[in-house]
Amino acid sequence: MSNIKKVVLAYSGGLDTSVIIPWLKENYDGCEVIAMCADVGQGDELAPVHDKALKSGASKVYIEDLTKEFVEEYVWPTLKAGAVYEGKYLLGTSFARPIIAKALVDIAIKEGADAICHGATGKGNDQVRFELTVKALAPHLKIIAPWRVWDIRSREDAIDYAEKHGIPVPVTKSRPYSMDRNIWHLSHEGADLENPANAPTDDVYMITTPPEKAPDKPLYIEVGFEKGLPVSVDGVKMDSVALLTKLNEIGAANGIGIADIVENRLVGMKSRGVYENPGGAILYYAHRELEYLTLDRATLHYKEQIAIKYAELVYDGMWFAPLREALDAFVDSTQQTVTGTVRLKLYKGNIVSAGSKSPFSLYNEKIVTFGDSEELYNHGDAEGFINLFGLPLKVRAMMKAEAKK
Repeated sequence: MSNIKKVVLAYSGGLDTSVIIPWLKENYDGCEVIAMCADVGQGDELAPVHDKALKSGASKVYIEDLTKEFVEEYVWPTLKAGAVYEGKYLLGTSFARPIIAKALVDIAIKEGADAICHGATGKGNDQVRFELTVKALAPHLKIIAPWRVWDIRSREDAIDYAEKHGIPVPVTKSRPYSMDRNIWHLSHEGADLENPANAPTDDVYMITTPPEKAPDKPLYIEVGFEKGLPVSVDGVKMDSVALLTKLNEIGAANGIGIADIVENRLVGMKSRGVYENPGGAILYYAHRELEYLTLDRATLHYKEQIAIKYAELVYDGMWFAPLREALDAFVDSTQQTVTGTVRLKLYKGNIVSAGSKSPFSLYNEKIVTFGDSEELYNHGDAEGFINLFGLPLKVRAMMKAEAKK
């Protein structure tokens, strides 16, 4: 351990990373610890981080503002892909880890560090996401993962360690939820949520109004897109961060975006998480509505298959993998006509379609109408189509009948 002189730590100010600083100095011969905190839109949580890291023993603290890059280069590509993990999870933690790890690598190279360190547990997905990014971008750096080697075995142990070393932490034994927050979502795990039979109590939610407490009157909003990217709310153009912030506020007030899922972790176990994703839920729904209008059947259906694989790659920490980058090229091609507006009704946790329009709409009322459309569609053509489309079925039936003789 003496060969590690300088470590850059992914620092959040939370329980795990708060105790890691003194632990690193104790176990790596007083090595220098540089704390790096990534601002990915977690709000006022960052206010005490700088001073807290220094008081905990860090020699230097970096606070990197990554929010705009996070939204535009990580969130938007995943949104365009329509990637949802196991039908519910909008990947809020998953795609935040690669951008944090990338910043960690950049600072480690700048500072001439020997290693990077993260506070992900040995049971979770985040250890994979952090370390795959480091391997992809700077394979020469050593990786320290305290949860895989230290004697601390529970969050209660970590709290005790912090108290022993005089380190204040935002987690107490009375509220021991593990939470991760960024501009896209807020996740909750642990404590009573570890039993899937327990419904989350209202005090779990820190962003979203419980649906039954949301306004009794529905709210209508309109989201505008250009080439698959959200660009406006109610006709007002906004930059990416402002737009997502606005939709988070609107969605949260109306009980939108709560997801409760027992998911399959990459490391082989099932875990239960409760996610608050108000703006994200609105955007995914609206984006999908516009694709219904603008993508042809074959492309839409194939893109649905791609979305599953894309979600798995993001969830598994393979952000910098060649396959994900190649899938982006396919997705970007499909998004060239995904331009238009989508109107939605929000009511007590529900999102309901209220109309969509696009200059590239493939919906042709003159063809689909129940009225006269003979100029564009000859009903008689259907007979020949059905005969040919059903020919394999007919031949098989004839074979089976012949075989019975």
